[in-house]
Amino acid sequence: MTHFDTGMRSISKQPAVRAKLRFETLDSWRGICAVIVAMMHFPASGWLSETSVVRGGYLFVDYFFVLSGAVIAHGYGDKIVDGASYVRFMALRLGRIYPLHVAVLLLFVGFEALRWAVPALQGDGALPFTDGNDLGGLVSSLLLLNGVGIEDQLVWNGPSWSISSEFWTYVLFGAVVMILRDRVWIALVSAVLVGPIVLTLGTTSEYMDTTFAYGLVRCIYGFSLGALIYGLVRGRIAASRAAAGQAVIVWTLAEIAMIVAVGAFVSFAAHNSWSFAAPFVFGLALVVFMHEGGLVSRLLRMRPLLWLGALSYGVYMVHIFVQSRMINVATLAEKVTGLDIVGPFEMVGQQFYGFGMNGPVFGTAMMLAMIVAVVIVAWIGNVIVERPFQRLAKAWVARLGDQDRARPTAEGVNTAGHNAAISPST
Repeated sequence: MTHFDTGMRSISKQPAVRAKLRFETLDSWRGICAVIVAMMHFPASGWLSETSVVRGGYLFVDYFFVLSGAVIAHGYGDKIVDGASYVRFMALRLGRIYPLHVAVLLLFVGFEALRWAVPALQGDGALPFTDGNDLGGLVSSLLLLNGVGIEDQLVWNGPSWSISSEFWTYVLFGAVVMILRDRVWIALVSAVLVGPIVLTLGTTSEYMDTTFAYGLVRCIYGFSLGALIYGLVRGRIAASRAAAGQAVIVWTLAEIAMIVAVGAFVSFAAHNSWSFAAPFVFGLALVVFMHEGGLVSRLLRMRPLLWLGALSYGVYMVHIFVQSRMINVATLAEKVTGLDIVGPFEMVGQQFYGFGMNGPVFGTAMMLAMIVAVVIVAWIGNVIVERPFQRLAKAWVARLGDQDRARPTAEGVNTAGHNAAISPST
């Protein structure tokens, strides 16, 4: 058995270690990366918008994929042992991602219906329920098929392509773990080797910035690398954290160097073939910050950043809707005040329509206003959608586990020990 096998399986015999091993700094980074993605999508001029890190911010989606692979391997890698545990795993994942996805879709559908009912709201764009916001796109979004290559454009809530890709990656990961068990590393290594090749051959000028076309391949590539990295380092993390207090300066320098390296990579590689290496760069960042040994990690464990990390999924899912409505409100404000607020403008050699007509101070102010609005809406979604449905999913999984434990096997033996593999609190 390889070290990876040992890492993926042996932790099940150490429940205390699993319960204590948390990656708070990685959650904070997820919140920061979600905000950067939102900034990249917001059409506003200014000092923030025009930085190379923000302009290449799409690559931070690959951080989400790599982190997801590590977190899922940590939470479920040794727990999916049969069909029942696989069903529980998928129920928990659906309970995590699907309710907010549907809720945001309903917001988009409601606004399209409003545009249809009030022609004055249609503006110069596409007609309601057309051009990506049609019935076919709605069906594929509801079925989480909008990121697996069957669409020819982003539909409805554009960023949800990655949620589609993640869902089907969960499906494949759970099945592979259940079938291969200790040999799951074979599938993960194969995905890491094949993924960049498929992306290189299938994409052209977009490089790693592929969404509806090769999004699933991109996700599987990053997710598999994250799971592999976790399997390789998990046995060392607890011991390393225990000794980290003796090497705070070393870890702080490593964390600062990693931040600089990520920033330099995103700035340099976002628009060329080096972008295919993004999962490896973020994987290295994962290794560094999993240890939580430096002063940067201490900052990342501050309550506001942990709170932002908890809202990261919501920030990612709602930001396009919020940004679009900000432009709608600004357009109405123009008609009332006669001021020029939104319009076409050029930034870093590209054409945009938004808050770029009144200089960098105004554009930066609108950017900050957007971030605040997105975080507020994400918090509302977290309170009224995410948390309640997560509790429902966990309760359903708990009931399913109780039924399994109460059901005797063919030999009349209670199966409690075997079927308690997945905790509903995971």
